[in-house]
Formats: sequence, C-alpha cells, structure tokens
Amino acid sequence: MSEIPCGLYRTTEPIDDRVPAGALVYYHDHGDPGPGVYLPRAWKNNRAVFGDKGTTVPDEQYAETLQPLLAEGFYRVSEPFYCCEKRCQHFEEDMLLQLGYNGEGQAILFVPELVDGGLALPAEGTFVDEVQLSKIRPLKIAEGESVPEGATLQ
Repeated sequence: MSEIPCGLYRTTEPIDDRVPAGALVYYHDHGDPGPGVYLPRAWKNNRAVFGDKGTTVPDEQYAETLQPLLAEGFYRVSEPFYCCEKRCQHFEEDMLLQLGYNGEGQAILFVPELVDGGLALPAEGTFVDEVQLSKIRPLKIAEGESVPEGATLQ
C-alpha cells in the first residue's frame, strides 16, 4: 500500500456513502479489515475515540488525498497570536494548550486551567486554522492507561 503514515487526517474525497469528504479520520495502514480509515465514535477529554472497525481505502491514490492533521494533545504557544481576524481570543507565548478536532477535522484549541491544584480541561474551545497552528509546538507529556498507584485525581 501507500507510504502514508498512520495518524489523524481529514478526508478530501468520500469513500462511497460510507465516509464523507471533510471528515476527521484515523488512517491505519495495517488496520482491521485492512489499510483504511476509522471514524470517531466519541470524544473523551477533548480527544477523539475512534471505532474498532475501519473502512478500507479503495486504492493507494485515495490514501494520498488524505489531508494530514497535527496530533491531538498538549502544546505550547511558540509565538503569540489571535484566534481569528476578529481577535476574539489572544494566545500568549508559552501558554499551555490542548489541541483537539471536531468531526469535520476542524482544529479546536482548549485552554486548560489549574483549579484546586489539578489541571481542568474545558469542554469548549476556540476554532483556529493552519496559520494559527503553525505557532504552537507539541509538549512531551507522559501518558498512562490508568492513575498510578498512590496518585490522586484532583
């Protein structure tokens, strides 16, 4: 199949009536039932949770039409910017952000807050485009499957 890496994408072409153009998908080159795209089935903590069964891509040319997206997760602002021309929200240098997407693959920035000694993830965020996304950098944060022994969630 294609040399397209596994990861988040936005479709630009439909796959029959199963996957529309303009959808957030996770592409696996080794998935079940084969190389294909997986649609989100839910969101948890502002991150998409993808289905277990994918839709195989028709051919290598289709895979090449997928528009790559930045990985969901935590980022920092590397250069100050506003969300849009209306200047609704200002993002300051070194501000902590969480990047997520809606079902159409539109980027959403969430601003986590320190509340009662714990990090709170807001349910609402701000839509941004590629220009603003060029001004954020990923943070390296260890991720676990469960709360480590002795740790508490605040």
